[in-house]
Amino acid sequence: MRNSGIAGILLLFGCLTSYSQALDFTAVQAKVDFSRTLQTWDGFGFNYVETAHTFDMKEFNQEYGGFCLLDEKEKQEIIQMVFGDEGLKVGLVKMFLGSNHQTEADGPYEHRYTTENMRYFVREGLALTRADGRDLTIITTLYGPPGFTTIQKVNRGRDLDPAFREAVADYMVDWVKFLKEEEEFPVKYISLHNEGEDWKRWNQQGITVDAGHDYNLYWPPEQVTDFVKLMPEKLRTAGLYDVEVTPGETTNWYRFGTWGYVEAFLQDEEALNKLGLITSHGFYSGNYGRWFGEHKSAGIDKLRARRPELHAWVTSTSWSKMDAFNIKEMHGNIYTAKVNAIIPWAGIQRPPHWVGGDPNPGSAFTVSEEGEYKVRPGYYFYKQITRAGQPGMKVAEATAMDSELAVIAFASNGTTNPDAFIVTNINKNDQKVAVTVIGSGAISFEAFRTTKSPGSGLDELLEKYISLGIYEVVDGKVVFDSPAGSVTTFYAK
Repeated sequence: MRNSGIAGILLLFGCLTSYSQALDFTAVQAKVDFSRTLQTWDGFGFNYVETAHTFDMKEFNQEYGGFCLLDEKEKQEIIQMVFGDEGLKVGLVKMFLGSNHQTEADGPYEHRYTTENMRYFVREGLALTRADGRDLTIITTLYGPPGFTTIQKVNRGRDLDPAFREAVADYMVDWVKFLKEEEEFPVKYISLHNEGEDWKRWNQQGITVDAGHDYNLYWPPEQVTDFVKLMPEKLRTAGLYDVEVTPGETTNWYRFGTWGYVEAFLQDEEALNKLGLITSHGFYSGNYGRWFGEHKSAGIDKLRARRPELHAWVTSTSWSKMDAFNIKEMHGNIYTAKVNAIIPWAGIQRPPHWVGGDPNPGSAFTVSEEGEYKVRPGYYFYKQITRAGQPGMKVAEATAMDSELAVIAFASNGTTNPDAFIVTNINKNDQKVAVTVIGSGAISFEAFRTTKSPGSGLDELLEKYISLGIYEVVDGKVVFDSPAGSVTTFYAK
């Protein structure tokens, strides 16, 4: 017994010594385990914003996405970069329903006038996606209802006029019906509001005085649960049996979980049972104050305790400074908030068409008034993660022994997509990383990298999704050098 105990200690010491000597404590230890999976992944998405806050299209013919300025060749190039097999390969699309689709009570709906370019973007993207053997899932969000449905009787009025409760529901339903039947778009979800919890956006009279604020309506928790119960029957009556309702989109998961929305559902069994998807924006701010918003799953967890099958989507989030920190934020949404999908805020932006300037000016593309587009750093960083996390895969366990290194892993889960993991280095210095790979079976991984040097300009990039070649799995590990400000993606071969 004594000899065997000593032998065991010596063996353990030898293993530890060998392990530490192998890397001499110069590398960050990380691990991905594709055999231990978490939530199903529904995909990454894209959002084309056409109108956002114009009261009158004759006075301000807003087209924030900028496709109206591009020729057909340029538009198709962007479509390829977003939806194509060599591009982002997004699986989700968010489409807004603005306030200008109906001008008076009982008046006709006009769904084409303010959505021409957004619909073109989705139509062409859907065709390309399906031609490549994939498909899209679409969520459409009520940006804000027509002004006549509010007590203030103006667009961006704060309060819903109770007399127009049914009219607002019908407004949403008719838009979905138009998209499904006229455009034949695969709309799966209707979301009730866009940051409608933020009651401080209006003055005491319920008027939005900031011309740069986007469409909105105040949606208190009891109004949300009321509409979640109202909408399914409205959708069924219209023959839209496969469309489900979401609770709208608070600014961040902190507000969703702590401002009373979750409790409203937990106290209303009917509303909880009619909820089709959990949604919120995923904006992050770690500083306490008005815009505090941590990545937390508390609200999601409470609802899933009663409805374990519910998925949760981030339906808007910042492009940050279009650097590695943006992917670190997505890591927080995936592993801390436990979401099943992420769709960032407006991916294509025409800066002069946001009054006062977009508060979230990062993007994948910008369009100039001269009719030229620019591919921005946000595109290449987003590409590092979108191609790796395709619909139907599963989030896999991933760890790293350094808080400035974030690892995200997606397991194939029976799809045709390879196991993949992403390593994000937000440190100001290069780091050597040793990733232990478990449960994949792959003997090598193909790597791609995007790098933005810390302190560089907003639109400066050192590397743009460059190929790094093949990395062999040696002694169960992939060892590589991660430059400061880089994101590296590995695909199983």
